[in-house]
Amino acid sequence: MIVRHHLSLRFTLIVFQSSVGQPENCKHLIGTDLMGLTSQLDNDPKTYRKGMSDIDSDKWLEAMKSKMNSMGSYQIWTLVDPPKGVKPAGCKWFYKRKLGAGGDVTAVKARLVAKGYTQGPRVNFGETYSPVAMAKSIRILLAIAAWYDYEIWQMDMKTDFLNNFVEEEIYMDQLEDFTTVGEEQKVCGLQRSIYGLKKASRSWNTRFDEVIRDCDFIKNEHDPCIYKKISGAQLRTLCFMSMTSYLLGMMIRC
Repeated sequence: MIVRHHLSLRFTLIVFQSSVGQPENCKHLIGTDLMGLTSQLDNDPKTYRKGMSDIDSDKWLEAMKSKMNSMGSYQIWTLVDPPKGVKPAGCKWFYKRKLGAGGDVTAVKARLVAKGYTQGPRVNFGETYSPVAMAKSIRILLAIAAWYDYEIWQMDMKTDFLNNFVEEEIYMDQLEDFTTVGEEQKVCGLQRSIYGLKKASRSWNTRFDEVIRDCDFIKNEHDPCIYKKISGAQLRTLCFMSMTSYLLGMMIRC
């Protein structure tokens, strides 16, 4: 017996511009509104200095402090003396404005990203492969849910990569204007993964797999990002999209 009848999905609408046979009102919409949105997105600060001189500098600073507090609670790094013969990886802030349906700025986001391109293979990273959910698996789950009117949950995980532990010794420079007073000469010895590291996505997938298996979920042998769990008369199915940190879930009651 099906007891839930609600389908909740998030869709992204992509508009393609064509110069042939396009109504005038569509040209106006694309030429004005969408170009305006593009202009706003292109104006996001590219560096810390530009962020601090931006019109939304107070919001960027608040977002950075919030991110630093979050990373501090996870104990992402410890300050250590620079090891001899090791060049720490750099880091930078990545800024993004979140726009609403009307094109207005609803939120700002600051993300700390390590300059992983300075990492050396077999020095401070190894295998980097991370599985991604197959498109056909997602379509099958959505088709089943639509046909039988099942409920689907979607969860967007925040600070996801911060749950991963670092296996290699990785050192990173302290952040500009966020250095610890009296310890400016020290570097960050990473204890957990952050965005930008070569193995960040793989570590996150491995960590998720360990935790979800402890909850008695079984991995699908044909798609490593699909999990199922049978509990009594309930069948739970999860689709883990590691690259976007989205989790789709479906529960069936028989």
